[in-house]
Amino acid sequence: MSIDRDTFENTSEGELADLSVPDQVLGFLAINEDRAFKAREIASQIDIDEGAVSTALSRLKDRGLVEHKATYWAITDDTDRLEGYSGYERATALFNEQFGKEDKESWREHAPGEPHPSVENEQ
Repeated sequence: MSIDRDTFENTSEGELADLSVPDQVLGFLAINEDRAFKAREIASQIDIDEGAVSTALSRLKDRGLVEHKATYWAITDDTDRLEGYSGYERATALFNEQFGKEDKESWREHAPGEPHPSVENEQ
């Protein structure tokens, strides 16, 4: 699977080695955006179990990132959706790794008792 030069330069070896199955599947489809593949073909190309690839494809389809017709899969042509997924996933993973996952209860503990005036105006 290919990655862009910025990712190559700014991502550690460990992070690159730990790309998720959906990210690997999406990356493969992205570099082959002019073609559609069967799940077993994708699995063979990225050297991942076909069952894991099929699961990843289903989840990617639920997010609107891939399209499915008969037994073939292709990446969506909705570039806004793709850019949103990539940016959100990378940022979330990076921030969770650096600072830990957010604890909503901790946020509520420190929240002010009164709502912000803008919230009052909406009620």
